[in-house]
Amino acid sequence: MGKIRVRTLGEEALEKKQKQESKQKAKEKKLVKGAKGGERIVAVLPTEEELKRQEVPKETKKKTLQPKHTRSKRYKAIAKLVDKTKIYPLQQALAFLPKLHIASFDETVELHINTIDKGISATATLPHGTGKKTRVAIANDEIVENVAKGKIDFDVLLAEPSMMSKLARVAKYLGPRGLMPNPKNGTITTNPKELAKKFEGGQVTFKTEPKSPIMHISVGKLSFGAEKLLENIQTVLNAVKPQNIKNATLKSTMSPGIKVKLD
Repeated sequence: MGKIRVRTLGEEALEKKQKQESKQKAKEKKLVKGAKGGERIVAVLPTEEELKRQEVPKETKKKTLQPKHTRSKRYKAIAKLVDKTKIYPLQQALAFLPKLHIASFDETVELHINTIDKGISATATLPHGTGKKTRVAIANDEIVENVAKGKIDFDVLLAEPSMMSKLARVAKYLGPRGLMPNPKNGTITTNPKELAKKFEGGQVTFKTEPKSPIMHISVGKLSFGAEKLLENIQTVLNAVKPQNIKNATLKSTMSPGIKVKLD
């Protein structure tokens, strides 16, 4: 007599469920091995625990701190002499400026003007010059070739109207430096030789920064003395025009700034 298999209650349903799971796994394995176009592949995703184990901690980037610019003890001592809340009369500021001199060289005196708007420019011949020899060049084929090679050895470039088409190819080098000749600053002329003499004799062109309504102008050297500096500054202010000026600061190369009245 053969063996008699006795099934317990609920065993038949369990076997049926296990067979269905086995078929499903076999089907998934077959699809992954050779899936045809349009067939759906069932991906078995890892659990949250498995994902956590696989996570690699991100490297934290070390922030490199830029060293702070620190002023010298001498500068800090000099800066205390200037009352930052006070606006000094121009003549008083010029008399005070030599007391703030800390460099071993003859410092340039700078006038920084905040204007009412951007795009303001002016040209003036300073009666006592800037104390610096202005290198003036007149545009020609050789100058164009030198600029294209990165050689720029002038402070002012003058050009005849006929040269402007040739200078256009090097405008990307001249423009950012403020050296591109243009009618606004008077550097395009039919008589460049005559104009060159004026620039070499102290004529300067100044304009606001491209994105800010501020001008930075060299008005001479400390060695000029208050009287000559005053005459140069008054010439600049008249050229810019008082109605275009909001306020101004006077300083030398290494000194703190002095807020000045422009009466």
